[in-house]
Amino acid sequence: MIKLYQFARTWGIPNLSSFCVKVETYLRINKLPYEIVETLPLKAPRGKLPFIDDDGRKVSDSRLIVNYLKSAYGDNDAALLSLEQQGIAKAYERLLEEHLYWGCMVSRWNYTEENWQTNKQAIFGGLPPVICDVVAAITRRKFKAQIIGHGIGRLTHEELFELGKEDIDSLANFLGDKPYFMGDKPTSLDASAYGILVNALGCPIKSPLKDHALTKQNLMDYCRRMQAEFFPELSWEG
Repeated sequence: MIKLYQFARTWGIPNLSSFCVKVETYLRINKLPYEIVETLPLKAPRGKLPFIDDDGRKVSDSRLIVNYLKSAYGDNDAALLSLEQQGIAKAYERLLEEHLYWGCMVSRWNYTEENWQTNKQAIFGGLPPVICDVVAAITRRKFKAQIIGHGIGRLTHEELFELGKEDIDSLANFLGDKPYFMGDKPTSLDASAYGILVNALGCPIKSPLKDHALTKQNLMDYCRRMQAEFFPELSWEG
């Protein structure tokens, strides 16, 4: 049995971590049995969530987890998509995870104090108050260093949100009226896209990036469909 280590559920969406949503959605798309272990990343491999334990084999980093699951249990994408389509899907996955994701995270960690307090409570609220404040402050400091190192943290908020809006526009235009990003059936790109988009649209974090995403009806409808199909037990209505 695959054990999926991730944050506790909150906000009526599968997870406050886009990458935890990605891995769990991938498991559900491919009907792979698993159980959830709710935890914090304090002792996680690489210091991040999610990670999986598949009968003693631990794999961390959502990209490596999905690659492992494909090699161990079959690659549905290869059966559904041409090589050209696989290339397009990979490019959009990178847009989502290496660019849009960071704009969403800046919104949570380094935009307004209200957003930070909401984010802090969701992640660390289960810890004793003093420990919560210390761990949250240390984690926030590390995150700020990461966004500076990435480069996006060197932009003004206005600049980075404008770039994020371009990502949103590209995703909305590419999705169009298709049920899934690559056509009639879900692929690993949908696991990634849903993970990022439901966290952009479905969490109580305010930003110009979220406001722009909310104007894209097809992206809202997409998140509702994904939630209804793969996480019908959760209460987020969008």
